[in-house]
Amino acid sequence: MDFTRRLFLIRSAALASTLYAAPSFTKYPFSLGVMSGDPSPDGFVMWTRLAPDPLNGGGMDNTAIELEWLIAEDEGMKRIVKSGKAVAAPALAHSVHVAVSGLASQRPFWYQFKAGKEVSPVGRAMTAPRHGAAQPQLKFAVASCQNWEAGLWTAYDHMLADNPDLVVHLGDYIYEGAAKDTGVRKHNSAEIVTLSDYRNRHALYKSDPAIQKMHAHCPWIVTWDDHEVDNNYAGDVPEDQQSRQEFLERRASAYQAYYEHMPLRLSSLPQGTKMQMYRRVSFGSLAEFTVLDTRQYRTDQPCGDGTKAPCEGVFDPKATILGDTQEAWLKDSLDKSRARWNIIANQVLMARIDLKPGSEEALSMDQWSGYEVCRNRMMQFLQERKPANPIVITGDIHSNWVSDLKVNWKDEKAPAVGTEFTGTSISSGGDGTNERPTTQACYRENPHLKMFNGQRGYVMITLNAAQCRADYRVVPFVTKPGAPIGTHSSWVVENNRRGVQKV
Repeated sequence: MDFTRRLFLIRSAALASTLYAAPSFTKYPFSLGVMSGDPSPDGFVMWTRLAPDPLNGGGMDNTAIELEWLIAEDEGMKRIVKSGKAVAAPALAHSVHVAVSGLASQRPFWYQFKAGKEVSPVGRAMTAPRHGAAQPQLKFAVASCQNWEAGLWTAYDHMLADNPDLVVHLGDYIYEGAAKDTGVRKHNSAEIVTLSDYRNRHALYKSDPAIQKMHAHCPWIVTWDDHEVDNNYAGDVPEDQQSRQEFLERRASAYQAYYEHMPLRLSSLPQGTKMQMYRRVSFGSLAEFTVLDTRQYRTDQPCGDGTKAPCEGVFDPKATILGDTQEAWLKDSLDKSRARWNIIANQVLMARIDLKPGSEEALSMDQWSGYEVCRNRMMQFLQERKPANPIVITGDIHSNWVSDLKVNWKDEKAPAVGTEFTGTSISSGGDGTNERPTTQACYRENPHLKMFNGQRGYVMITLNAAQCRADYRVVPFVTKPGAPIGTHSSWVVENNRRGVQKV
């Protein structure tokens, strides 16, 4: 606690002590583009960062810069409806988070930043419907896992053409690993551990032209997984051999850099080693997103991590992937929701998938399968409380899965309590494959599993009053440019009917 408080006070003091300066730049300062996020009925969050030299600390001196921001009803930025000023402070890497309000609901707006004579690209955002208001349709893309070295982000070019209203990114936005000579493109440093390391890595990932266009196209809802900090970390337990304090310092740096580079509200500003990420985002009476954080509060993975037969720790009633407070918040949110579709934005596979045929079992300890009692409570809650149309969207695993969620996983006739759409990676894992040799055995072992696919891409989900449709959009390769897009398969959950059907 002393360390946490000290770190928070140091950074708060640094932020408060800056002085505004007249902007003057030797290179274009909006090199990382613009982004919006977490839409509300009367606004959204607008983000940018001044970074004329983005891969070398940003290229700004230790003074604060005042920016102007503009919001218009048209892409040409002629019909300005709102404007104001914001401060890009060095303590937050000269990033800017403007939570605008007072706009008309359920319509597009365009936004832009100005710093001196320099003007940012124009971004497009959407406001949500008012609480309880109807919305005919919501179309959103699900993305995750975009390892810079593993491949090109061609999927974002195709996502842009698919024209979603929203993007939900479920984690592994960056990867923390060291540069390798064998990658399609190369990371910009050794493994990242310091604040400046994380800032430079985020800047590298945000320099990609395809993702910049997607950032500017529509609002994003973001959450993290492990690689934003350290592979498979659990709460205050790192993958590597570090002391708890050393790792918390690293985690604090990673969390701050994440905040600095995402369109998050002030409620997510890191306080020392902690950062508030779980939250709700509502779209009128059609949909409510409950956005989870399955890293910051989880207990350590049991059985030494990995994929293996369940050990005693899997069934520990004190083991948790959410933490007690977040679990209670999730259940309360679902209980109180009046939305037609309840979308649970989740990082790691929730469905129980046994990867070993026969009587023996092999489960991933990093997924919900490593926290059996916690997951059972969640499945029992869905069965007993029956929130409207629960749909779990998941990333992490670098492959596509469609699964029904159940209390009794091994009973093929047991009723579903929800459905999980797990999306593949944008690039992580390289080109991928269409099938695994053990796919058919996996289906037999897991009767709730409806589809597996190992290609790259994203999931495009369309909600309306009657159904939730998931189109699994895939590319055949990511290790060279020019990959075409196709639809592997399409799946539907009908309103008030638990269980998924193939189209």
